[in-house]
Amino acid sequence: MDKLSIGKMAEINGVSVQTLRLYDRLGLLKPQCVDENRYRYYSIKQSARLDMIQNLQLLGMSLRQIREQLDTQDVAVVEKLLEKQKARLDDEARRLSAARRCVERTLINYKRYHSAPRDGMVVVEFIPDRAIYCYDSGINFYDYGLETYEYILRELKGHIALNALPMAYFCNVGTVLRKPLLLKKEFVSTEVFIFVDDDFQQSPNVETLPSGTYLCMSCDSFHKEKEYAGKLLAHAEENGYEIAGDYICEVIADLPVFHNNERGMFIKLQVPILF
Repeated sequence: MDKLSIGKMAEINGVSVQTLRLYDRLGLLKPQCVDENRYRYYSIKQSARLDMIQNLQLLGMSLRQIREQLDTQDVAVVEKLLEKQKARLDDEARRLSAARRCVERTLINYKRYHSAPRDGMVVVEFIPDRAIYCYDSGINFYDYGLETYEYILRELKGHIALNALPMAYFCNVGTVLRKPLLLKKEFVSTEVFIFVDDDFQQSPNVETLPSGTYLCMSCDSFHKEKEYAGKLLAHAEENGYEIAGDYICEVIADLPVFHNNERGMFIKLQVPILF
């Protein structure tokens, strides 16, 4: 039996009748014949072409690309298309991997939020090396309020997109106040950063926050940060600790709570110290 109705052809190949009609309309797979009643009939041998169409679709080719390949009947065309598709899949795999790491990091940060000391409590903690990507906004955010900070974050987000960085990194941001100004208790900082993976491609904007002992304080409001940072410095002085590096303000978690349309944040203030 070599004369198959469109329904039978669809059934034995595991596709829908609508799919075969689409392939016919696009010139991908024409019926072997159409009778006077406009019924379509296929040959079993046409299953080979249908297999090729389905295989190329599974490899990520569009129907237009598949039709062009079948029209040219050139193996080299398929190889070229597959190389392009491989590159696209590699890019997508990297994007998905970064997104997964973002989800994992966010979950970890929520756990940190739930287990953190109460607001305003000072603790001493060892923190391992961390890689950050810095962006200099040119604006001292300590001179302004939350509105300006939000504009700076928009700049950072645009910078991430412009430089083809994984947008997933935007889930964990912070600011840095350099040690010389910190020692003088001058709250002047224009730098915001995102945490990046240790294997992130190096650039002049990437630096490492060294591992070590940090004096830390939890903070549940953007508006308290400067006051709490001052308390951290006072605590270090009172206990004879030496400031060993830059002051870090890390947003542990953005909270789904909005008062007066303001971003809800849980912040961890960090000052590296030597005993």
